[in-house]
Amino acid sequence: MAKSMTAYGRSTGMSGGKSVTVEIKSVNSRFFDPTIKITRNYSFLEEKVKSYLQSKISRGKVDVWIGIEVLDTAGCRISLDRGYAESYIGALEELRDTFSLKDDITVMRVAANRDLFVISQPEEDIELIWQEVLPFLDEALDAFSKSRAQEGENLANDLLKKKKNIESIVSEIAKRSEECVASYREKLEARIRKILEHYEVSVDENRLLTETAIFADKIAIDEELVRLKSHFEAFDRIFTSDEPVGRKLDFLVQEMNRETNTIGSKCSDSEIAHRVVDIKCELEKIREQIQNLE
Repeated sequence: MAKSMTAYGRSTGMSGGKSVTVEIKSVNSRFFDPTIKITRNYSFLEEKVKSYLQSKISRGKVDVWIGIEVLDTAGCRISLDRGYAESYIGALEELRDTFSLKDDITVMRVAANRDLFVISQPEEDIELIWQEVLPFLDEALDAFSKSRAQEGENLANDLLKKKKNIESIVSEIAKRSEECVASYREKLEARIRKILEHYEVSVDENRLLTETAIFADKIAIDEELVRLKSHFEAFDRIFTSDEPVGRKLDFLVQEMNRETNTIGSKCSDSEIAHRVVDIKCELEKIREQIQNLE
């Protein structure tokens, strides 16, 4: 199944006297690259979140923010960080005296600096908090996954459309190639006969046919066309798989590009050369879009 690496999911609610908000967003990346930010005092959940995400997401630069606000403050203690408070107030007084500022250093103004206070909470059960947060993480992941699947489906439809266009161009090249090989063989045979006649050398028909066939085969692209057809079939099959498709498609497009380059190097026909350029343009568009798929 095609899944986009660009997506967003969010969940919020109440659990265990806490307000919990989870936001997940991602962009494309070659690897799984998570960045997890959690409300201070709950950073111990980071490894659990990372491990859980890794079991759900294989590729992408994923940013996760988890906000936890304790609404039930029973048991919480707020104490003053005396050392920090003395240093902070001393700095304010120095600022006042140095620049002859109005003295408005009041309790409420000083208290606006939250770092003056140390909030102590009863020791919490890590596993219990994880179980409180997990449902919201799952809900955000569900919305995130639906977003990825929808965008992935849109990308898949567009990629298959472009692949179909390439198939049509390859079909035109195959038809033109047959005409070119036949024409090349006829011209080559006529030229050899003319040269032999000029030097009054008798023609060995079997040898002549063999040699012209060998030379004509050098510009034949049957093998490349067969391999391209095989790649087209593999392209379709990949989208029916439940596994991530991005890396496989990237490799397959490289192979298709290689066969296209070989066709271009073998054929001297201008019409085929122009169609080869068309294929390469479509393949480049496909390659760029594949970078967004998991």
